[in-house]
Amino acid sequence: MTIQDWFDKYGESHQNPFNKAIHWICIPSIFFSLIGLLSLIPLNLGSEMVPAHLEEQMHLGSLFILFGLVFYIRLSVPIALGMILVSILILRGVTGLHRMDVDVLTVNLIIFLVAWAGQFIGHNIEGTKPSFLDDVKFLLIGPAWLLGFIYKKLRIKY
Repeated sequence: MTIQDWFDKYGESHQNPFNKAIHWICIPSIFFSLIGLLSLIPLNLGSEMVPAHLEEQMHLGSLFILFGLVFYIRLSVPIALGMILVSILILRGVTGLHRMDVDVLTVNLIIFLVAWAGQFIGHNIEGTKPSFLDDVKFLLIGPAWLLGFIYKKLRIKY
């Protein structure tokens, strides 16, 4: 399947303008909070393998992003490049959250649960089930689908 095939299939259950609007808020929120939750599980690779300034960023969330990028590269290099930028922004936000005086677990859990509730409300209004219930890969397609709209607006071919 091409990236456009994935986008077309994903778009079938995202026709309602309200559902689409909810996705513009909830998909980035879910992405952020998922990486935030996974960031609480460090990858202890050993100090000799990783420079000290990068060690705090080596966590299960960064590994998840890496696997996601492999998926995107196989579908579309331009989308993968955009998702690298999105992922860097997410990782910087997560790192910033860790540096704040907040309970990172609680903040990310609240964002995650509220955003998923929003997604299900949007799909209830749409009258469709979320795409990932048919294929879990759609969890990775959602953020790229939004990026595809930005690319179209900027006339970037993907």
